[in-house]
Amino acid sequence: MDLNLLGLFVTVAETGSFSEAARRLGMPKSSVSRGVASLEASLRAQLLHRTTRHVALSTAGAALYERAAPLLASLKEAVDTLPEQEEAPSGELRLTAPHDMGATFLPEVIARFTLRYPSVRVDCRLTNRNVDLVAEGFDLALRASRKLLADSSLRVRKLGPLEVQLFASPTYLARRGTPRAPEDLASHDLVAFRGLEYLKELGLAEKNARVLADDMLFLREAVKAGAGIAILPMFLAQAEVTSGQLVRVLPRFAHASTSLVMLYPRTQHVPRKVSAFRDFLLEFIKGRPLSAAPAGG
Repeated sequence: MDLNLLGLFVTVAETGSFSEAARRLGMPKSSVSRGVASLEASLRAQLLHRTTRHVALSTAGAALYERAAPLLASLKEAVDTLPEQEEAPSGELRLTAPHDMGATFLPEVIARFTLRYPSVRVDCRLTNRNVDLVAEGFDLALRASRKLLADSSLRVRKLGPLEVQLFASPTYLARRGTPRAPEDLASHDLVAFRGLEYLKELGLAEKNARVLADDMLFLREAVKAGAGIAILPMFLAQAEVTSGQLVRVLPRFAHASTSLVMLYPRTQHVPRKVSAFRDFLLEFIKGRPLSAAPAGG
């Protein structure tokens, strides 16, 4: 059954007039009349009794209207209230990010974003694994990456640089001394992130690490406790450097080749909630660079 024809019939039944139905629908009266006649032919039932002055429902027409009108109204409401049909971003935004971002700048970003867009609900999943956005139904992911990913199913947007630096606690340096050159690191305890390529640039390997882990927050806390020297993102160590709990080591080693990237499924139309979050995050980072060097050290 053609739902458009059913819609014509319901409008005629509600207005009691082909002329009024045509006016409400913004179409010629003859088109409305032909549409209802076509519906009657397909159903093999007379739905309306027509006179020169009045239109009345037949028994079959009354039964059809009673059943169809509520269903069409529900369908219209479902379409009209789709989040992406609205001007302002709305609906649920499902995003994923690593634990370290979730423990630093991301909570403030989400708090300010939901304040600006009150119709958006955020479902944030923090994990260090690479989530399959399409298979698991996520709208976007935030990741730190040294190179742009080549996944054809995803769009990749570079948001800004994430500078990394070597850090240690004052107590560790007082106990073991401060390295003056990269080659000095061979005689120090290293606290390393599993798979981090920067170790190679220092002439080291994971086997040289005294502590190896897959969580940056764990590494930061281990370094604060005096476990050794670690490569950490600036944004993760800024507060600790300011408070004196961490000290920069070999500042010339600082690298900004890692970027904060946003990934989202490749679709013809980017949902408003996704583009709004992307633009909001760019605005936030512009005001507070995540690669800014922390004070001291």
